[in-house]
Amino acid sequence: MSSPNTETLTQMIEEISQKLNMLNVGVIKAEDFSDEKIEDLTYLHRMVMRKESFSPSEMQAIAQELASLRK
Repeated sequence: MSSPNTETLTQMIEEISQKLNMLNVGVIKAEDFSDEKIEDLTYLHRMVMRKESFSPSEMQAIAQELASLRK
């Protein structure tokens, strides 16, 4: 059974991926992130959801940030 944090992480990751039109959504999974990183991921999620569009360099920076937040 998944925890509320895992469900929240999964939802945020899916929303970020959809907003950025990421092709390899399956590569990033909630299990890859520790609960300790949920605040950082929440901040990133809010930033991504506020913007209408992203430059290629912004998308790359967001992808790098997601990678750095992984376990």
